[in-house]
Amino acid sequence: MTSETGYTTIEYTVDGPIATILLNRPHARNGFTTRMANELGAALLAADGDDDIRVVVLAGAGQHFCVGMDMADDEGMDDATDPDWVEPATRVVRPMTNLNKPVIAAIHGAAVGVGITMTLAADFRLAATDSRFGFVFARRGLFPEGGSLWFLPRIVGLAKAKEWMISGRLFDADEALAAGLVTSLHSPAELLPAAYELAHELATYVAPVSAAAIRRSLITMSGAPTPEAAFALDKKLIAGALTSPDLREGIASFLEKRPPHFPGRITTDLPDLT
Repeated sequence: MTSETGYTTIEYTVDGPIATILLNRPHARNGFTTRMANELGAALLAADGDDDIRVVVLAGAGQHFCVGMDMADDEGMDDATDPDWVEPATRVVRPMTNLNKPVIAAIHGAAVGVGITMTLAADFRLAATDSRFGFVFARRGLFPEGGSLWFLPRIVGLAKAKEWMISGRLFDADEALAAGLVTSLHSPAELLPAAYELAHELATYVAPVSAAAIRRSLITMSGAPTPEAAFALDKKLIAGALTSPDLREGIASFLEKRPPHFPGRITTDLPDLT
């Protein structure tokens, strides 16, 4: 296992094909700061640029995943009047959205405000049974951030998104699961093992190039008014895949009943998705 230095609000470690990004301000219940936003964005880009990394796990140190913005101590606050300013949650969610690796968020304790919106671009949100959630912006005189006005209705539907965001109320893990906000529930002790079990499954059996193309294309196609754009992309992708080494390996490993060893690399083999 290797650990990157230079971060002060997160920890970034790599263990084989899995990168872990750990929110690491437990003394402040992992309260979100501008510095944390910048460091999370940098860590996501670091994972994306390493072909040996297949999956990213996002978790939190201490008793809570993230209680939202730390209003008392916003480390690294910058000038919001600058024309080039980027809203802090977007600094995390945008690179996560465009990432070429699956992202698993392991959520425990409180995930409130940006503590939940920053995870909406993840592919899997596993939650502990003790977790609680809240899009509390209206109760603070604030507004939803990190593209959550786009993501949340697509995940749970417009009616539920309106209910949660307009009321700003807290809700528990069972309600989050029933609405589809989280993928699965686990006891607090089993949350991280479950996240890493899923991460190892993805890293072992899923072709990295396929995963990248799928997760990015799903976002792109979610806004298409008809399936015609998807039909056109399918034609291009499938035509190229028919002669790809990844397809040959996928078929061979299936027939030989063994784990696959996909040769495709995202940095050199990802097809044009436009």
